[in-house]
Amino acid sequence: MTTAADIMHPGVRWVPATETLDRAAQLMREMDVGALPVSDPNDPDERMCGIITDRDIVVRCIAAGRDPSRVTAGELCEGTPRWISADADLSEVLREMETHQIRRLPVIDGNKRVVGVISETDLGRHHLNDEQLAGFVEQVYA
Repeated sequence: MTTAADIMHPGVRWVPATETLDRAAQLMREMDVGALPVSDPNDPDERMCGIITDRDIVVRCIAAGRDPSRVTAGELCEGTPRWISADADLSEVLREMETHQIRRLPVIDGNKRVVGVISETDLGRHHLNDEQLAGFVEQVYA
């Protein structure tokens, strides 16, 4: 059985909710990623309170005329973040991503800490055949 831990890109780096978007963008560039989990510095366990994407920074900050050196990652986080357990199987991963039309899914361990992220690229590169990938893309981008 293929699990989320098998698929995920490990070694996720967090950005605190208080971090400015210009710094978050720099981290994304340095790490060659398009999204970063956002931690809540007021939570003693620093659990994830959201996820910030490169698209969020461009569309919801820069294109809206806001200054990314003054807007924080926490200001752009909306709603309850989606995540999946590291021991979830591939079908659960696909169902979560398809149902909620998300392209990046944080993976958590038994202590509710983010240990990795699964992207659509990870799925296509390693675990889905062409037919499965086409179905996934159709659902997520519908």
